[in-house]
Amino acid sequence: MNRQINARDLPRAQRLAERAFSTLLRFLHVEALSGVLLLLASAVALIWANSSFEQSYVDLWHIPLSIGIGDFVFSKSLHFWINDGLMTVFFLVVGMEIRREMHEGALSKFDEAILPVVAAMGGVIGPALIYLTVNANTMQSHGWAVPTATDIAFAVGVLALLGRIIPANVRIFLLALAIIDDVIAVLIIAFVYSGGLQPIGFMIAALGLLMVFGMQRIGAGSAYFYILPGAVVWTGFFVAGIHPTLAGVLLGLLTPVRSVPMREAPVDVVSRIAEELRNDDAVAAKDIHRLEGPLRLLGVARREILPPVVRVQTALHPWVAFIIMPVFALANAGVGLAGVDLSNADAQLVMLGVGLALVLGKPIGIVTATWLMVRLRWSRLPQGVSWSGIGLIGLLAGIGFTMSIFIAMLAFTDEDLLRAAKLGVLVGSLISAIAGIGWGFFYTRRLRRVSKPN
Repeated sequence: MNRQINARDLPRAQRLAERAFSTLLRFLHVEALSGVLLLLASAVALIWANSSFEQSYVDLWHIPLSIGIGDFVFSKSLHFWINDGLMTVFFLVVGMEIRREMHEGALSKFDEAILPVVAAMGGVIGPALIYLTVNANTMQSHGWAVPTATDIAFAVGVLALLGRIIPANVRIFLLALAIIDDVIAVLIIAFVYSGGLQPIGFMIAALGLLMVFGMQRIGAGSAYFYILPGAVVWTGFFVAGIHPTLAGVLLGLLTPVRSVPMREAPVDVVSRIAEELRNDDAVAAKDIHRLEGPLRLLGVARREILPPVVRVQTALHPWVAFIIMPVFALANAGVGLAGVDLSNADAQLVMLGVGLALVLGKPIGIVTATWLMVRLRWSRLPQGVSWSGIGLIGLLAGIGFTMSIFIAMLAFTDEDLLRAAKLGVLVGSLISAIAGIGWGFFYTRRLRRVSKPN
């Protein structure tokens, strides 16, 4: 048996590595850090795209990346793989967080769960009305949906800047609202700005979902078993004409909230096998054949101590917060402002309409819809969420950014109007982010004051 040794007896290099790793873990648990990285990546992208190196920025994200077998090759740009591939993992984590809250948290009761749905509808109607008020012209009015979208990644990243003092239910409300917002945006794109949805894609996605349910049915607990079914669902969404990242949301919502049933409680299995191994001479002899079975069972029990929805979300969170989201920001925040001609009166109105709709329409629509639901007693605010928190959510929802720019590219064929719409999205999202941070600091000061003991 291995004797227990003092930490001082460990090699110096090992002790330094352990200390560095422990510091890194504490560092990664600083919630605001992910928001700082997101903003830094956005600033780098914006400066890069408007510098003399603009072409290198454009060329980088258009590098083709291909996967395939034999004659079948699927080739897309690096930008596509980031926005539609990597971000699926982000949406998977978001879906899992929503699933946990639906099971035993702020969304577990219908009267609270319906509130972000109605709030999201208000957040779509409010901006659309403001935009159409400014842009009554038929050609310009075609862009009414541009300011209705919320960029979940940036909204969550800015919220993270405010730290852990923000009540968890505020974050959950924002996530749920933004997901519903994205679903509405996808439906608008499908029915207003495209040729509709492709039925074959739904059949492929249904096949993937059957594979997921089959894996769950036979008790497959390892997340690796679900990579192939998840890829099939993603492919189905892509073929159907639905933004494939929403496959991540769906898979997250389907992640089990209970561990795979075992004949013996996982904690009891760990305790029993640990005690058996302590007295088993096979450990000293390093007899792999005798140890293989107990160690495999020990691995399964260790895995099943936490339910999949908690285990997978916890494992993916650092990757999402510190790699995927900053890379997403770097690839998408570089909006080139060269060539924007605001001498065109129509372009001025488009920019003004988009900016006002994001900055004012989003918070007004969300707060009004929420207030009506609570006032009519059809719903109630989640525990820990005040009206100040709803105001913060409304302001952050005004960060339309990538989804709004995407809709603008579908809505406008006129280059002047498209550039004006992009500028409106950029300015409106920036003002919304600054307003959200400002309101957030005021909000957090109040929370700290209330939490202090008398």
